[in-house]
Amino acid sequence: MTTKRALITGITGQDGSYLAEFLLEQGYEVFGLVRRTSTPYFERIRHIQDKITLIPGDILDLTSLIDAFRLTRPHEVYNLAAQSFVPTSWNQPVFTGDVTGLGVTRILDAIRAVDPEIRMYQASSSEMFGKVQEVPQRETTPFYPRSPYGVAKVYGHWITVNYRESYNLHATSGILFNHESPRRAIEFVTRKVTYNAARISLGLSNELRIGNLDAQRDWGFAGDYVKAMWLMLQQSSPDDYVVATGETRNRSALLEPGGAADSPYAYRHGSPPLRAVGPGHSPSFRWR
Repeated sequence: MTTKRALITGITGQDGSYLAEFLLEQGYEVFGLVRRTSTPYFERIRHIQDKITLIPGDILDLTSLIDAFRLTRPHEVYNLAAQSFVPTSWNQPVFTGDVTGLGVTRILDAIRAVDPEIRMYQASSSEMFGKVQEVPQRETTPFYPRSPYGVAKVYGHWITVNYRESYNLHATSGILFNHESPRRAIEFVTRKVTYNAARISLGLSNELRIGNLDAQRDWGFAGDYVKAMWLMLQQSSPDDYVVATGETRNRSALLEPGGAADSPYAYRHGSPPLRAVGPGHSPSFRWR
């Protein structure tokens, strides 16, 4: 039996590291696309670095993507690379659009050039809903993004749908709500709270500054959500999926006594069950 090969962009991030672990457990040969930098950061994949192969490339450069796909010949490509911090997208809107939006087009074009049979997962985002038009949101809910990041994700989502329908590609978008873990970058609110709570407990700080406490989020565990990504590409036909826990919490809950400890990534088994939202999807994908 041929060993399946997968290439992950954004492998050094939270989701990329969990996905790489999961695919290795499934028996995949795993490749990760990484940009050449003077200060590479591989901390999240350090423990599996000897089990994966890192390939130089950049989603800003089509030639490097084509070369990477020709070298690795993947059966599946998971595009997790993005400028993903919403506040930064306001300071760097053009860069965010180029990476998070046009980067998707380059990956799709590279797939068409190398092997149209490659299955592709596009990491769409609940930020595309923005000013929500219905509750709960589903695959058919109109998008109303409220940040350059959300706008770029909408472009990436629709170009995936467009290429899927125009070129008959097995290209799927996963519209994922917030998913957290200890590997979350420190600028995100859940990690910001736990990090500063630890500093305060050690006497290294005496305050935690945070934004809108009334904002509500659907928080799940990143380790669960990467399994959903994989399940999407195991379906016979490509589609779009919303993935969420179906439960929302105020940010203020994190600041209550025990709140940080009870956050969905502090204790894995305390997180709400994961479910795919929306009718008509494969029962094999909808688990509790």
